[in-house]
Amino acid sequence: MANTHFSDSTQAPLTNTALSPVPAPERVFNWHNHASLWFSLGVGLLVMQVGAYLVPAVGSRDAAIAIVLGSLIGAGLLAWTARLGCQTGLSSAALMHATYGSAFARLPVLLNMAQLIGWTTFELVIMRDGTAAIGQQSFGLGLDSAWGRVLTTLLWGGVLVVLLSRPMTQLVRKIVSRVALPLVIASLLWLTWQFGGQVQALGLDTFWARPGDGSMGMLSAMDLVIAMPVSWLPLVADYARYGTSDKSALRGTWLGYALANIWCYGLGVMVVTVAAPGTDLVSALLLAQGGLLALTLILVDEVDNAFGDVYSGAVSGHSIKPTWSVRQWGLALAVLCTGLALVLPMHSLEPFLLMLSSVFVSLYGVILGRLALSGGAMISHGKPVDWSAALLWLGGIGCYHALAQWAPQWGAALPTLAATFVLAWLTRPASPLTLAGSKA
Repeated sequence: MANTHFSDSTQAPLTNTALSPVPAPERVFNWHNHASLWFSLGVGLLVMQVGAYLVPAVGSRDAAIAIVLGSLIGAGLLAWTARLGCQTGLSSAALMHATYGSAFARLPVLLNMAQLIGWTTFELVIMRDGTAAIGQQSFGLGLDSAWGRVLTTLLWGGVLVVLLSRPMTQLVRKIVSRVALPLVIASLLWLTWQFGGQVQALGLDTFWARPGDGSMGMLSAMDLVIAMPVSWLPLVADYARYGTSDKSALRGTWLGYALANIWCYGLGVMVVTVAAPGTDLVSALLLAQGGLLALTLILVDEVDNAFGDVYSGAVSGHSIKPTWSVRQWGLALAVLCTGLALVLPMHSLEPFLLMLSSVFVSLYGVILGRLALSGGAMISHGKPVDWSAALLWLGGIGCYHALAQWAPQWGAALPTLAATFVLAWLTRPASPLTLAGSKA
């Protein structure tokens, strides 16, 4: 396979670097880098908000079980994909090419770019609204006005552009691992202390015995928890490919994301339990002692999520149009998302984005079934379309929505992942083929 690969920030690529493995000298992520990155990406206001949806749909005890089991399973899938990305040195787009064929893979790559643009735009809206809430409640600034929304959107969009102008590996190793991680952990510890104390004041026995209203079963609650790590499946290989060891990529990704997911979902449950009826999450956090500083740090950490989405979208874009470098794609997408955040009604688009994310459950069930057990040895996109893989993916999408519609009590994500994985493994090719344009 051709290994010519240049840094995503310093030189124009002579080959399609998104479809080539990262060479050994550029593999710089250790266990701590993987864990720091995925803990940071796992922390967010959106995760806490989704955690708040669990109560009162299910009881507190069932919510805790769903959070722990769902996080361990979802983060495990994420870590398994990270291991595959590190073993092969390939990006998410390249894994799609290897599984579905060089022509058909353009469809999931483009769908991935669409969802990443949507989620980046949504993150900018979250940061904008959070900034407006902080400005209004703490300083009396009317940032929720038209000019305020434009100003704060451009502010966060500008921060995103600045970050994308720097090499991704340096950002993760020097800023996320050394600076952002300790600050975010400190803010989560403080909020946990504050809301944990309020839960204790209400009575731990009363909290644990709180029943649900029956609108969601245990498996459906686990589905909601798994949804967050699964939404990162199309991105994880773009970072894991820079790892020095597949074992450290697996362990760091699993531990970092599982811990963050459990923590943020649990914090969301605690906040909704003690907050006054009708109080939104941001307002509840601000009302806590020291909540302004803690919320500000978490809000700043949301930039990591937006960066993660845009960078991966840039890698996917580069796989389709390699004449644009990853950096050029990233800057273009950041400007696009900033513009979309100014005009789109993003809160009404959230259900559409979640539906689009469901496409990737079966997509990665097939990829893992074909490639993960062989450690990437079955890498192949010597033909334009692998019809068996393509039909399994499309059938998996139908299975996911059928289960969600007619058997929600069983969940949709895990059964679909299991079915597509098993069928993809059973129908895997007898022998590996070489990547298109590479040497055997």
